[in-house]
Amino acid sequence: MTNAAVAALIARSNRLGADPRTTNYAGGNTSAKGSDRDPVTGEPVALLWVKGSGGDLGTLTEKGLAVLRLDRLRALTGVYPGVEREDEMVAAFDYCLHGRGGAAPSIDTAMHGLVDVPHVDHLHPDAGIAIATAADGPALTKQIFGDRVLWVDWRRPGFQLGLDIAAVQRANPQAIGVILGGHGITAWGATSDECEANSQEIINTAAAYIAEHGQEAPFGGSRVAALGKAERHKRAAEIFPIIRGLASTDRPQVGHFTDDDVVLDFVGSERLAELAALGTSCPDHFLRTKVKPLVLDTAPDAPLDRIESRLRELHEAYRADYRAYYERHATPESPAIRGADPAIVLVPGVGMFSFGANKQTARVAGEFYVNAINVMRGAEAISRYAPIDESEKFRIEYWLLEEAKLQRMPKPKPLATRVAFVTGGGSGIGRAIALRLAAEGACVVVADRDATTAETVAREIGGTDAAVSVTADVTDAAAVEAALDAAVLAFGGVDLVVNNAGLSISKPLLETTEQDWDIQHDVMAKGSFLVAKAAARILIAQGMGGDIVYISSKNSLFAGPNNVAYGAAKADQAHQVRLLAAELGAFGVRVNGINPDGVVRGSGIFAAGWGAQRAAVYGVPEEKLGEFYAQRTLLKREVLPDHVANAVFVLTAGDLSHTTGLHIPVDAGVAAAFLR
Repeated sequence: MTNAAVAALIARSNRLGADPRTTNYAGGNTSAKGSDRDPVTGEPVALLWVKGSGGDLGTLTEKGLAVLRLDRLRALTGVYPGVEREDEMVAAFDYCLHGRGGAAPSIDTAMHGLVDVPHVDHLHPDAGIAIATAADGPALTKQIFGDRVLWVDWRRPGFQLGLDIAAVQRANPQAIGVILGGHGITAWGATSDECEANSQEIINTAAAYIAEHGQEAPFGGSRVAALGKAERHKRAAEIFPIIRGLASTDRPQVGHFTDDDVVLDFVGSERLAELAALGTSCPDHFLRTKVKPLVLDTAPDAPLDRIESRLRELHEAYRADYRAYYERHATPESPAIRGADPAIVLVPGVGMFSFGANKQTARVAGEFYVNAINVMRGAEAISRYAPIDESEKFRIEYWLLEEAKLQRMPKPKPLATRVAFVTGGGSGIGRAIALRLAAEGACVVVADRDATTAETVAREIGGTDAAVSVTADVTDAAAVEAALDAAVLAFGGVDLVVNNAGLSISKPLLETTEQDWDIQHDVMAKGSFLVAKAAARILIAQGMGGDIVYISSKNSLFAGPNNVAYGAAKADQAHQVRLLAAELGAFGVRVNGINPDGVVRGSGIFAAGWGAQRAAVYGVPEEKLGEFYAQRTLLKREVLPDHVANAVFVLTAGDLSHTTGLHIPVDAGVAAAFLR
């Protein structure tokens, strides 16, 4: 980065984007105008650097900027065909680009280029939108800011809005910015620091006015008290799979749960239903939250079957209402309806459940609705919350430019939207499975009795939008239930369960103790049963089908020497596959098994002593055990943890959608273990 204006712009953007009260994730945009050398002529050229489409201020880098020739951009005013055809101007921005690379120009590019000040910020701060959505916003703006900040009536983002703001700035040289009705704020400055200071002045002045003049309880009194934290989370874990299943009626969704004080105050308030029905206003808000949420109206501690019944009734009504909204405003040119399920579900006494095509989208939807709550609180504290009209919301939601952006998104990975729960995921085969499922798009819950190794694998996968770790001893029913509850609270439910936790002790029958027998059966036979039972409750509640995969063993079929406890436990697991496939098929849940053999390198079991024991049985050095196993196979190939992970992926990625009750050998070919 060699241009000083660009360096200052990136630094300013990152500071502004770091505070959710200033702007939301991927919301708002910033710009700088300056001069750089034209590589063709060698002469200085006036440029505009502006945050590109889809970027995020908090993480913006130079690659996320669109770079345009300022003279060409401003020349577009001469060919502007009018507001009815303003969308055509977005394609025209491409003819103003300076060089190749960089980000695609956003719809707000005109705002930044036409305002004749070197630095411009367009932001969505809670306090600013509270003024922008107040019923008497114009009068409040004048009262709060005088002539230092002006009001601009609501207009959909685009070229005309850029012209409107530029005209206000030219006519009011004393002004530092504007309040955009129903939308947010725009500020400017001669330097980057001045622009940032002006943005903060507008935000802080608005917040201070609301704090000083606002009423104490804009949402009314408390109608429903929040459950205690432990009880609240238990209830959330019970109802989340039900809600997720309903929210996935049109397409599978991942969930996020929020129960901070802001949410609990709003969902427990007297005016919840009234205000929630008004919906959000800022385009960045309702594009992610839909026009309004679904609000549950049962007591938080009502019987679970009563809550489920009421959720189904409300969901059916929500879908009918959303379809009616679409039909009221759709034109022949409108994109097809994108789905009628809610993105936000509010549950008094419990919290907020938000949904999206991946965990980040679900989490951000929840964050945006928290912003919307803050906006409603601020507007109601000093006036009356008056969001933009429903017809305008539809014009934004089903904007052809927005549809084009959606169509440009990359194709989802095979396991996108699926939540995987992998036991014994902290090492060996479990780690390989967790990494493979995550690489294919799944959200992964790494379960292991060793908290450190589980956390290490989860971090290796990525942040908490991709993976979380839970500590779970699979022999303890309460611990298994708690681990699956944690998975539900993290991602909304569970779709893909891998029973992988295991251990092995190699001894002849006469040396095998009762304790040896018990521990192997407790971990693998009983442990798999406990995990499958707890997971099945979630899978059935979701109504989305799912997969349970058992990592069994060649030894479930092959009668090897000195292996009675391990082999018997694996045989138990293998028959659980058949039994559960028969029982859970009615719910769309497929149950299959994988029979590995000779997985020496990278295996937690072999590293824990099993390798030395088996090497002694076969009379080979332990370091040669993998080669020994390979040479006794038909393919003469060593089996690695990744090969087992490959089989899990093949079973669960969709191509074997009609397969259940199957065991796949991953043993490089052991004829004695062929399925007969």
